Amino acid sequence: MTLNMQGLDISILGPACVAGLIVLSTHVPLGKQVLGRGIIFIDLAIAQIAGLGVILAQYFGIDEHGLGVQFAAAAAALAGAGLLAWTDRRWPKFQEPLIGTLFVLAATGGLLLLADNPQGGEHLKDLLVGQILWVSYSQLIPAAILSALLLAVMWLRRGRLKGLLFYGLFALAITVSVQLVGVYLVFASLIVPALATVGMRGRGRLAMAYGIGAAGYVAGLVLSAVLDLPSGAMIVWTLAGCGLLAQVLPAVRRSHPAQVAPDAVFDAAD
Repeated sequence: MTLNMQGLDISILGPACVAGLIVLSTHVPLGKQVLGRGIIFIDLAIAQIAGLGVILAQYFGIDEHGLGVQFAAAAAALAGAGLLAWTDRRWPKFQEPLIGTLFVLAATGGLLLLADNPQGGEHLKDLLVGQILWVSYSQLIPAAILSALLLAVMWLRRGRLKGLLFYGLFALAITVSVQLVGVYLVFASLIVPALATVGMRGRGRLAMAYGIGAAGYVAGLVLSAVLDLPSGAMIVWTLAGCGLLAQVLPAVRRSHPAQVAPDAVFDAAD
């Protein structure tokens, strides 16, 4: 494989790296909550629903780079979040299979809408893997503002998010991220840092999770540029690799579930 050192262009990698940090800013604390609640695939479901909103907007001729698509994605994600908040109250024991069902419906709905589109395969690929290398700083401004507002709400609530508030904040965070990095990276950004630090507690866990996420994005962007490979897919792998490498650090190793009581692990995930 030929190395492409010319691919290390800061004008391209810089905005992509900032996009990753914006996504991580909300996804790391939300990933901790998702893991603690045991609804691991909610991010895939909401991301897919937001993506379905984008596809619907394009299906009806709305400019894919306009505000109409943003509102369509947000509306779809919030509608999905509202439905899941309702099912969580009505059938809490069946929330995970309901989330899975919603994910499948949204995914296949997108396929049906793109069936007659000659560029449907490309649109679907962009939705799943994302186009992180093509983001610009101007695109990141509204994403950064919304992410800052969501973080402020989480801070004011001290991380105690319940019911419709949790699902609504989650939907808005996913709406921002899925259009920047794609469905696969949304899932990896939420789950991998949280899972890699599952036994840790307090601010140390949050700091370690952010470190794992940032290292995964930077390493993935650099490797994808040098090896000329798809950035989104590469970052998913480097996030997983950084999560595994973090297990050799003393602070993380001491917190491994095998070395602490099960109740302590559960409390740390809450």
